[in-house]
Amino acid sequence: MPAPSLHEMLARLIAIPSVSSVNPAFDQGNRALIDEVAGWMASAGFAVEIIPIPGKPGKANVMGTLGQGAGGLVLAGHTDTVPCDEHLWTHDPFRLTEADGRLYGLGTSDMKSFIALALEAARGLDPAMLKQPLILLATADEESSMAGAETLVKLGRPKARYAVIGEPTGLRPVRMHKGVMMEAIRITGHSGHSSDPSLGANAIEGMQQALGALLEFRTELQACHCNPLFHVPVPTMNLGYIHGGDNPNRICGHCELHIDVRPLPGMNMLELRDMLKERLDKAVTLPGLSLAIEPLFAGTPPMETPADSPLVRAAEVLTGHAAEAVPFGTEGPYLRELGMDVVVLGPGDIAQAHQPDEYLALDRIEPTLALLRGLIQRFCISPQGE
Repeated sequence: MPAPSLHEMLARLIAIPSVSSVNPAFDQGNRALIDEVAGWMASAGFAVEIIPIPGKPGKANVMGTLGQGAGGLVLAGHTDTVPCDEHLWTHDPFRLTEADGRLYGLGTSDMKSFIALALEAARGLDPAMLKQPLILLATADEESSMAGAETLVKLGRPKARYAVIGEPTGLRPVRMHKGVMMEAIRITGHSGHSSDPSLGANAIEGMQQALGALLEFRTELQACHCNPLFHVPVPTMNLGYIHGGDNPNRICGHCELHIDVRPLPGMNMLELRDMLKERLDKAVTLPGLSLAIEPLFAGTPPMETPADSPLVRAAEVLTGHAAEAVPFGTEGPYLRELGMDVVVLGPGDIAQAHQPDEYLALDRIEPTLALLRGLIQRFCISPQGE
């Protein structure tokens, strides 16, 4: 049975909900979508493997391989989306809608469309033509836990030399991005009547000490680390959530702060966590208080692919744009850990991601197909010394 048309694949991908979220109330499986993509891969002649995610029932990756041998090219995309506010959408987020030269739907830009476009670019390929394999990869949980990418690292697969991740970059190649760390800082004291401070230990006052240390730490990091290739050239730290206490006449017994840190390539997240703990341990000195620091998730490391990588150079030639740096995280560092040179390059725009009425411009489709076919030609059909 032949694979469906590009439009049919796009419509089906958008129609199958596959939200991933750290909030269990919103989190969904992706297995229905994975099974659909696996069927398309098989129809196109790929050897298909579905890889369940340990500890995540109903979630899986799928990998399709065309051709044989070492090396080759991976075209990768994640199957999950963020949650959406349906009442803010003009169009049904789960129905592909064409209007105003755009395709609307949840995941059109970030980044279900790339999976269909990769399949379309590979349509009709004869495996006998490929000197190195083409691997299509669709993953789970990029928007939440990175469990899909982490599973691949643990398995040591796929084995390839190069990978393109189709995140929304406006068809401009990206060779480096910042990492993402999200940490919870919890201070526990002892509640009591506000009329007598000796009856308790105020966690908010302890958090004031922690906040001062955090801001000083941020200043130190930004003085020591800078990469002018980034629009924001320094590591950032955002104080994003704080809550403490329940009534003005009660000494606050617990206060919690969540922070977001975006380290530059070359910065080690484990070292950053150690430095963070050391500074906060020294800062929170009021009697009767205890401090706990916990990652909200494991974190996504920064990524950098060398500027002279054959993949970076090929992407620059095919797009006409020099490779760039972006502040958002991807599955790139996990594929780098597997030994691949990685470029992030896709047809969507990051400004459309995670927004109501997300869309993909129709005029991005043909250039994306031409780009992907050019990469397949360069790294699979006519590899040059790889």
